[in-house]
Amino acid sequence: MSDAQLVPQDATALVTGANSGLGLATVLELARHGVRAVGTVRSEEKAAKVRAAAEEAGVEVETRVLDVTDAAGCKDVVADVRPDILVNNAGSTCYAPVADVMEEEARHHLETAVFAPTRLARLALPLMQERGWGRVVQVSSVAGKVTYPLMGWYQAGKHAMEALSDAMRLEVAGSGVSVVVVAPGGFRSGISEDMADVAHRYRGSKYATAFRRLDLGFTLVQPFWSDVDEVARVIALAATEPSPRGRYVVGRDAQVSLLFSRLVENFAAAVEFRDRAVRRLIGMP
Repeated sequence: MSDAQLVPQDATALVTGANSGLGLATVLELARHGVRAVGTVRSEEKAAKVRAAAEEAGVEVETRVLDVTDAAGCKDVVADVRPDILVNNAGSTCYAPVADVMEEEARHHLETAVFAPTRLARLALPLMQERGWGRVVQVSSVAGKVTYPLMGWYQAGKHAMEALSDAMRLEVAGSGVSVVVVAPGGFRSGISEDMADVAHRYRGSKYATAFRRLDLGFTLVQPFWSDVDEVARVIALAATEPSPRGRYVVGRDAQVSLLFSRLVENFAAAVEFRDRAVRRLIGMP
């Protein structure tokens, strides 16, 4: 079976971090595409919420309880579900100056953002290659290519995920497996609440102004962000269309940011100007 063929009729999709937001929207969308959709959650309480959402949407979704940082749990779930489609959506945010994040917290973030999705892919790939068809969809972000201050560890995780995904895509292409990166810009979810909490936590610090302005900026640009269902539709498309692209950028804000970043990086003077402008804009000390 070649990569250009349609998704098998009996295909199974495993979506991590499916309890809410983009993960929930994605597992519901894949169920609408007619595949067996399985979402991972971190508790039975969250599993019940997923099943209720699926019932309301008129589709069937299975759940598995999994902490993606649990290596043994990942192995058990992949062996049980045997996914043809793996959507690595589970992740975490980390908004703080790089030097303020202790190693233990940074390691946990990278375990969630980098090692867990790579582990799940490593476990699922032999099953996909045995069948001669498979998809690994890596949910990244515009932050996988663009870097701003106060989000360094979050961006490090996305940069690393994209580098590993690009390498893996080339390594497994001959076996009928496609590795696809989906990189949305901003989309309406809980991210604005996360930034508000961070801004409150840094109140009174030397970064208070910068976080307050980032919080305000997130609030002001939300009307221009993508809807979470729009991003989920792109993920489902990447998982099921006959010949997927290697990378999907979702949202005009993401496309503009990437274009601007590419233009700036070609000129040293432009980089210096960009850095000064960003620091002044957000009030960096």
